[in-house]
Amino acid sequence: QVQPVQAGGGLVQAGDSLTLSCVVPGRTFSSYAVGWFRQAPGKEREFIGAISGNAIHTYYKDPAKGRFTISRDNAKNTVYLQVNSLKPEDTAVYYCATHYGSYARDYRKEDFRSWGQGTQVTVSS
Repeated sequence: QVQPVQAGGGLVQAGDSLTLSCVVPGRTFSSYAVGWFRQAPGKEREFIGAISGNAIHTYYKDPAKGRFTISRDNAKNTVYLQVNSLKPEDTAVYYCATHYGSYARDYRKEDFRSWGQGTQVTVSS
């Protein structure tokens, strides 16, 4: 699989919203799910959620948080992560990654094969 290319991120204020993008070149983009992760300083990489290849199914690790929205546009080979009401604790490097399959009931980090370069999001209070 081709490596995803991420865009977006930067320095934002608490309470702002932010959308990150993840472009995966190639003709088979719709055949695999894409997930989003983040890694804060000194912490392990954390799974945020994933979207199936056909964009019908989305899965969030903590749906109760309700601040994350994952979407995709297969015509543009792009997956998005929107984060609302940003908090300082959202400061992290955010990564997208392609899954080996188009859908999973249980997404495991080891099943994601190709990772984006990561993008820094810093939230100031």
